[in-house]
Amino acid sequence: MSGDNTILVVDDDQSIVELLRDFLENDSFQVKTACDAEEAWAIFQQHPIQCMVLDIMMPGQNGFELCRRIRAESPVPILFLSARSDDVDKIRGLTLGGDDYIVKTASPGEIVARVKAVLRRSATRQPVEGRVLDYGRLRLNLSTREVVVEGNNVVLTPKEFELLRLFAEHPRHVFTYEQLLAKFWDGVGDRHTIRVHLSRLREKIEADPNQPQFLVNVWGVGYRFEGR
Repeated sequence: MSGDNTILVVDDDQSIVELLRDFLENDSFQVKTACDAEEAWAIFQQHPIQCMVLDIMMPGQNGFELCRRIRAESPVPILFLSARSDDVDKIRGLTLGGDDYIVKTASPGEIVARVKAVLRRSATRQPVEGRVLDYGRLRLNLSTREVVVEGNNVVLTPKEFELLRLFAEHPRHVFTYEQLLAKFWDGVGDRHTIRVHLSRLREKIEADPNQPQFLVNVWGVGYRFEGR
């Protein structure tokens, strides 16, 4: 399964980087390494990366911030690597779009096994390229990040697009205020923050923002996407 899969290992601890590189290369993976987020971002922009093993605590930009940056452009599998085992970091990492969370006490062999597992899961996903979510008068092209309403292109901000994408990919699923704050605002803000952004989004995609057909409020809980 390894084949041409290239793994990017990002950690400021050189001993961990070298150990993981040795184990991954022994399993026929191609490995690139970085010691901080900026170096990792440069490598990610220049080379096709199939999976990333990403440390959380690094000098400068941390792993969470780099994950958010990458998720704005790519669904590449990300495994967080952390010295901390508490649930707060784990939940935050998975909420930001991480595919797995590994404590550094795990053996290199286990980490390689987890890399293989997320690669198997990602291989079964429908590729983003060419994916179009079509709800009649509303269409989202996930490859070009274009939104068309009744045949007209609608310009969304990056955050508006990601909000709409989350809802459109999970029709009828209720997302709570807390979940939306954690995913898009790093837990900072309140319900008013969400209401303002959803109101602006409705103005762009709804025929009548006061009688929404797509983004429906679930009173006291959050919002759901009707997809009709």
